[in-house]
Amino acid sequence: MSASTIQQPARPDRRAHGPVAKSKFRPEIQGLRSLAVLMVVSYHIWIGRVSGGVDVFLLISAFLMTLQFTGRYKQRRPMDLVRHWLHLFRRLLPAVVVVLLGTLAATFVFLPPTRWVEVVNQGWASLFYFENWLLQTLAVNYYATDHSLASPLQHFWSLSIQGQVFILWPAIFAAVAVVCRKFQLRYRASLAYVFALIFIASLTYSIIFTANNQAVAYFDTFARLWEFALGTLVALILPALDFSKPVRVVMGWAGVAAMLSCGILLQVQTAFPGFVALWPTLAAVAVIAAGQTGSRLGVDRILSSKFLVRLGDNSYGLYLWHWPILVIYLAWSGKDHAGWLSGSAIIALALGLAFLTTKYVEKPFREWKWPEVRRRRAAISIAVCLAVASAPMVGFQYKQYLDQKAAETQAFNDNPGAHALLPDYVDLVSDGARTLPTAEQLPEDWARLNGTCEGADKPEDKLLAENCQQNDVGDDAVKHIVVLGDSHSQQWLAALGPMAEAHRWKVTALLLGGCHFMPENPDAEDQCNEFNSAAFRYVASQTPDAVFMVGTMASPSSPDEKLVYGFDQTVTNLNDLGIQVVAVRDNPRYDYNVTECALAKGVDSAECKSDQPDVLAPTSPFAQVQGTFGNAAFLDMTDFLCDGTTCPSVIGNVFVYLDDNHLSRTYVKSMGDMFSERWFAATGWAQ
Repeated sequence: MSASTIQQPARPDRRAHGPVAKSKFRPEIQGLRSLAVLMVVSYHIWIGRVSGGVDVFLLISAFLMTLQFTGRYKQRRPMDLVRHWLHLFRRLLPAVVVVLLGTLAATFVFLPPTRWVEVVNQGWASLFYFENWLLQTLAVNYYATDHSLASPLQHFWSLSIQGQVFILWPAIFAAVAVVCRKFQLRYRASLAYVFALIFIASLTYSIIFTANNQAVAYFDTFARLWEFALGTLVALILPALDFSKPVRVVMGWAGVAAMLSCGILLQVQTAFPGFVALWPTLAAVAVIAAGQTGSRLGVDRILSSKFLVRLGDNSYGLYLWHWPILVIYLAWSGKDHAGWLSGSAIIALALGLAFLTTKYVEKPFREWKWPEVRRRRAAISIAVCLAVASAPMVGFQYKQYLDQKAAETQAFNDNPGAHALLPDYVDLVSDGARTLPTAEQLPEDWARLNGTCEGADKPEDKLLAENCQQNDVGDDAVKHIVVLGDSHSQQWLAALGPMAEAHRWKVTALLLGGCHFMPENPDAEDQCNEFNSAAFRYVASQTPDAVFMVGTMASPSSPDEKLVYGFDQTVTNLNDLGIQVVAVRDNPRYDYNVTECALAKGVDSAECKSDQPDVLAPTSPFAQVQGTFGNAAFLDMTDFLCDGTTCPSVIGNVFVYLDDNHLSRTYVKSMGDMFSERWFAATGWAQ
């Protein structure tokens, strides 16, 4: 995956007296790298699964790096970490820059504007080797961009972990070297103890973390360190091993067979990086330990072939290019997987770009002598690479800043939003007025309160505290409202928040994505039941004036709508505590992204505009329970989401939705006056 960390002679030594031959070049390892990248590419493109090939890459990179540093120590050469890091990243970055620039260009041409901000953010993370940390955050962020849409830069997660280890491992090698020289300890043995501890600690952590939260553990650096540590241990222990030729022949074939079968027999994507990842990594260990067997029956004869060795030279570029090409093709074509013909074309294009990148970018930069003379020159060359890659991203973000400023100055008449559905509305939208929010900013157009939970009424429960928001109305608040539920409750904060601040009401929002507020439900996730139980205990302790929640649930692209599970019990329980319930009707939902449809095909396209009877029930489910509770108010704002005939994607020059089921903050805010009027009418509160 990454550029090799050892210098490779032009003419490899193919001596056959065991796996510990002194040659620095191991052609079968280069072939193993090729096999791993072919697994990654073919599984991604044709099978739609994770292969385990990336884990092999990680192990190989640590193996080669260990040989490099143990060789330096044996030859009594200085570790010179700064020079090493500068040299390494000067070799790695040029290809990254080319792929980033190509991916950004393709993103702006082929992907909808609603995805541009996401890709640029991941561009920064990829360039500075923290993409895995960003993906960790997105994996637990319900409000992130649609999780079903792969990012064209998502594959940089493994390169980011690799880059982090490329900084950490040399520091460990150097620190152990200092200790060994001072106390006259054996270097290889000391390293073996250190990395054995890292291996045990990381693998234990990985197994536990993966069992509890696999989606986050998959991108966790420490959960992956054991794979690098295993590669290091193999490099340290291998010279002491002396397997017979027949044993090594069997080891080599068994290792390759295990590698190839891993992604087929195991559901790698939902099980890694726990103990299951031992399968491909130990398979790679077997191939490395088999080494050059000298047998015509050995798998090393195939792995050392000119084709696989040459492909290994281009494996870094192939890994970099194949994923963005695949993702952008699927987004452009509207398909969810590649066929044999299109997949072959993707591989051919990726191979071609990998070859060109290696020959005309990576190799010339690697062989360029000028930066190697002084550290400052190497640092300058790295800075230039970073500047070239940063330029389009800085330009894009500056344009977003200007667009945001322009939107803030746009007159109300140009974006009346829900006001356009009032009976006395007069259309005063200027020609050329932009629709808000801008397409690029739509995915981030979530309603939020302007403060964090604090003070005496801050929830003690950790899960509540992590999912709590408050406005900045202080202790002199006239009333206290607690908002409960999921993202569909959150979206109404854009109307409720300003109304509350205007009347000096304190608002506390306890919201968990995908979790309706309801009694314990055997069909709900454990975390949801836990959150709702804690939220009810909090409400009971605080006894606010009102609880606001969404009381119904609509079905995508269907008029089917029902009360939220246990709604009667919820209202009764809260009323028994003397708390008023204010329930709002759910908004229509869709089985496609209505906003992206409008952006691609036009606001007036029949494909992007639903007839009201097809997505909205003619009668609200609230009619079933109207008047049956002691203290409940019901709000229905759907007449400001549909015009009586259709449910448009844009109303009053404002995007109504930010995806397929969530209302945009900008549009809900435009409903503020009407929401406030209906709130007071329904609750009976004095204005």
